[in-house]
Amino acid sequence: MSQVKPLIALVDDDESVRRAIKRLLSSAGLAADTFKTGDEFLEMFESIPSYRPACIVLDVQMPGLNGLEVQQRLAGSGIPVIFITAHDELSVRQQALAAGAAAYLRKPFNDEVLIKAVRTVLNLDAGP
Repeated sequence: MSQVKPLIALVDDDESVRRAIKRLLSSAGLAADTFKTGDEFLEMFESIPSYRPACIVLDVQMPGLNGLEVQQRLAGSGIPVIFITAHDELSVRQQALAAGAAAYLRKPFNDEVLIKAVRTVLNLDAGP
């Protein structure tokens, strides 16, 4: 009997980052849907009630809605958010974490750090 892979929503405006992280998540046994903007992700999230990823990996700075604005719109959904950013500003980090972000990672980050953060929020580190 095959197990369903947890679905991760990956939101980043950089296509190469989306491709690389999707491959990384796949190599760790995780499935990912990718979105180039927060608006694109929220359109799917808000229009399809059954679409509920297990976790969201979210860039901070993107065209349209930024990551913090997407996080605000998700408030109360119970879906863990892991931020990734190339622009690590202390005030933004503090705001994201205060609003409930599970992790805040600066690009470039070590692959294992991201996988560990995702596995932690999905409670996959407990083992079989």
